[in-house]
Formats: sequence, structure tokens, C-alpha cells
Amino acid sequence: MQDIAQRVFKDEIESLQEAAALIDGQFTQAVEAILQHNGKVIITGAGKSGLIGKKIAATLASTGTPSFFMHPTEAFHGDLGMVGKNDAVLLISYSGETDEVIKIIPFLKWNQNKTISITGNPKSTIARNTDLHLNVHITHEACALKLAPTSSTTATLVMGDALAVALMEARQFQPEDFARFHPGGSLGRKLLVKVKDIMRTDNLPFIDVNASFTEVLMRMSEGRLGMVIVGTTDDVKGVVTDGDLRRALLRNPDTSAQTVKGMMSENPVIINEEELINRAEELMIDRKITTILVGLAESRTVKGIYQIYSR
Repeated sequence: MQDIAQRVFKDEIESLQEAAALIDGQFTQAVEAILQHNGKVIITGAGKSGLIGKKIAATLASTGTPSFFMHPTEAFHGDLGMVGKNDAVLLISYSGETDEVIKIIPFLKWNQNKTISITGNPKSTIARNTDLHLNVHITHEACALKLAPTSSTTATLVMGDALAVALMEARQFQPEDFARFHPGGSLGRKLLVKVKDIMRTDNLPFIDVNASFTEVLMRMSEGRLGMVIVGTTDDVKGVVTDGDLRRALLRNPDTSAQTVKGMMSENPVIINEEELINRAEELMIDRKITTILVGLAESRTVKGIYQIYSR
């Protein structure tokens, strides 16, 4: 079974390389055509091509290109009314001869829609009767019978991804834009929520620079953040973490000899409260820290604390 899996991966990778080699100026024209039209991208296809079309439509819609899937059978039973004159239509059929898809082409011509086809046969009926054609021809399917849509549907899917990515880059689609279309996920939360919205502001564990080791330990335990802030809200001098405490004791187990200055990390990272938590977490990962102070670095003032594991 493992050998079969390896063979399928190998066959499909080779098929993708075949299809990639066929990309030409038609792809560029397809991207430009979609960008020039103010409408939506409507995708249609039957069977396995239809299933791939649904995924492509979802990817386009979530990356800045309004799009939806229209089943070809439902289309010629009334759903063609959803097609506006400014819409581009992407027709998917590996053979290029799917009857249900061919039947809607006359309407699309009458409606003056820009039509783009994805097939494995540039001489097929669908390829010849659309404005632009994207060729995803592969030598053989990955299934043992060389019949079931496997490599061909993968090539079609990747061609759809290529369109989506090209359109994203052309539109200069940013992570913040992506988050707006995914408000329910963790990504949307990271890219829309600001540090000030979730930072901790109550009972911040401040400690005086002249405090004893026992006072530092007690304040750290009370604060339950694994650290204390040395100084005041208007004058932060540094931080002492539980790791700093352990390292200090390893150097010298005599607690009476420990001083806050000797244990603290000076110039702690301070981030502005208006920053997105995505930026805060990137900074924390880069600095290999789990807690970041929130305030103004220039004036060394602190309003709150954000911890990467406090979510």
C-alpha cells in the first residue's frame, strides 16, 4: 500500500510538471481579463470538474476575487439569470466535450461574457469556443486503470490556485484583507484584533529596584505572570522573569546576595497598544519571549502586558 501511495504521488507530481510546461500567454491574458472585468468570476463544471470548480471558486472568493460556482445543469434551467454582463466565466472540463457545459456557451456568447476554459484538449469544443484556454493536458491518470480523474483533477486544481495567487499579487492583496474574509478563524483574530483589546492591565506586578529576593518572589507569585516589572508605569527599568530567578540562583544560591539589578533584563521589549496581536506574536517569537510589555518604548511607559499563551 505504501508503494502504491508513493507511485500516485510520483505520477501526480510528474503530471503537474507536464501541465506547468504548457502555461503560456493565455494565462496572463486570463488574469488580465478577470482584473479588467468589474463583475464576478463564475465557475462551472460537471462531475469531478465541478467539485474542483467549487474549490477554485472558494479560493478566489477568499482571496479578493468575488466568485461563485454555478452547476451547468441548473444553469440551463434558469440559473443563467445569475450571470451578469460584466462577469467572467470559467468553464472546466478535462475532455473539453462535457455536454452540460457546452450547452451554456451560446448564452455566454449572446451575453458577451468573457469566457475562459480549463481543459486537457486545446482542440476540444469547449476550448475552441471560449475566449481564452488554459491547457492542463497530462499523459495519464494516476489510477491503476488510467481512467479515474486523479492527475487531471489535481492539475486543474493547481491551475485554479495559480489564477488565485496571480490575482492576489496583482491586486496587492494583504494579510489584513485575507483576515477580513476569515473573521471566524484564528488568522482573522490575529490580523484584526489589536494588542490593547486583549492585554492585561489590572494588578500589574511592579517591583522596586531595591526590593529583596523574597519580595520579588512574592510579587511574581501574586501577579501569576511568571515575571515582575522593575520600576513604575511611567519609568520602566527592566523585567525579572522566573527564568532570571533560576539563573541567578544557579550562579549564587545565597538569596540574600541577590539584587534586582543583578537579576533583571534591562531594556525590555515594549510594543504599542495599537499594534495587531499578529505583529506582537511575531516579535515575541523572534525575541524568544512569551511576555511583552505594552506601552511606549520611547518614554519607557507601560499600560499593560500581553502573553502569547494567555489566549
